[in-house]
Amino acid sequence: MVGLGPKPPPSRKGTGTLADAPKDLLKEIKHLEELFTIDTAKLKEITHHFVNELTKGLSVKGGSIPMNPTWVMSQPTGYETGSYLALDMGGTNLRVCQVTLTEQKSEFDIIQSKYRMPEELKTGDADELWEYIADCLLQFIETHHGDVTKLDKIPLGFTFSYPATQNYVDEGILQRWTKGFDIAGVEGHNVVPMFEAALAQRGVPIKLTALINDTTGTLIASAYTDPKMKIGCIFGTGCNAAYIEDCGSIPKLAHLNLPPETPMAINCEWGAFDNEGKVLPRTPYDVAIDKDSPRPGQQSFEKMIAGLYLGEIFRLIMVDLHDKHDVHIFAGQDIAKLRKPYSLDSSFLSSIEEDPFENLSETLDLFQNKLNISPNLPELELIRRTAELIGTRAARLSACGVSAISIKKGYTTSCHVGADGSVFNKYPHFKARGAVALREILDWPEKTDPKEEDPIEILTAEDGSGVGAALIAALTLQRVKAGNMHGILHPENFT
Repeated sequence: MVGLGPKPPPSRKGTGTLADAPKDLLKEIKHLEELFTIDTAKLKEITHHFVNELTKGLSVKGGSIPMNPTWVMSQPTGYETGSYLALDMGGTNLRVCQVTLTEQKSEFDIIQSKYRMPEELKTGDADELWEYIADCLLQFIETHHGDVTKLDKIPLGFTFSYPATQNYVDEGILQRWTKGFDIAGVEGHNVVPMFEAALAQRGVPIKLTALINDTTGTLIASAYTDPKMKIGCIFGTGCNAAYIEDCGSIPKLAHLNLPPETPMAINCEWGAFDNEGKVLPRTPYDVAIDKDSPRPGQQSFEKMIAGLYLGEIFRLIMVDLHDKHDVHIFAGQDIAKLRKPYSLDSSFLSSIEEDPFENLSETLDLFQNKLNISPNLPELELIRRTAELIGTRAARLSACGVSAISIKKGYTTSCHVGADGSVFNKYPHFKARGAVALREILDWPEKTDPKEEDPIEILTAEDGSGVGAALIAALTLQRVKAGNMHGILHPENFT
């Protein structure tokens, strides 16, 4: 059942074949293969452009990839110790963690609680949002520490995974809300004073030490347990990467006169790669998704590889083949449910690709239950092939970003990439297809021993938004103690 590479469908029980499909259906499948298959030469062209765009993002003038300095200025050694809080503000849940970095190298203990993020708060009043978060933190601290009036302030790393400008590690100016949030009066402002005001009002004994992005947290948490980790990635609802750059290679920080070899974690925000439309092989379906999105012309790369969009690409193809082509799939059936935008997520495609039966009976059940559509066998074959093409393209394009950072930094051997997110963790064959593409882009020789590691391995990351946030709080306190005050807005919080 493992399908490697861009074309052959994963094997199933039996020998399912497209050869028996009607000729006009085969023609459509062939056309989709031409649209969605990315060959080695194109992967290399995309990667080459990606390297240039990463460099441009670090320049004074900047580029479409923001390349945000995070003011995380060291990698963990594994010997960090102490107890820290981490707050992760996601789109669905609020997670509060207490992370204790133990005396044992690279080991930690974690206690955590999840609190539902009420939908009405996401479009409500800013004060109500911060008060709710402060209440959750207060409840957590009271549960685990007792009387808050007797406590010293506990250092907190706050994972705020929304596009934010950070001139300091303890600041975050929200560029724009995402994940369904739309609260007036926050965009364009530093969220930290709002958060701290709510904490003070409730008497919550916390000092905010670092505001972080989940991708940076993923990099740092993974590097804590594995010193070979050089890049952190998220392949989930959205996509992103972070890595450590030398300050001497960041012209937009040159005015600070930092020693050139000083490390700086960069939050790439690489979903914005190729917003200019120079190299990505966008199909008419990608163009339609962009046109109907809230922000056309932005996040071009993300719209081709992230979980939020994979199901929608598939849905648009199905509707198109029903409406406009000679084929008229699902003829005579009501496709009203299929016409609803964003009604299919990436887990829908995962289920199709995981169907182990030659007659694709699980896919048939899925279509009947979710969409009230009963595809015939040739249509099921088309459905399966379409899912494979979309999933494979996403994995291969993802490898271009990883390759670009590796080329830029000269990571040629023993480089581990820590990846997290629902697409990476749950989408069938995503890791294997990505590994095949890395091999093609970077011209690795074939392995002599199948157990041998690839020069660059994409592995499952540690918990970035919890453990990563706590570690960044620890690293920030550590460097302040050593006298490095760069990128600290409120030194008084660190005494």
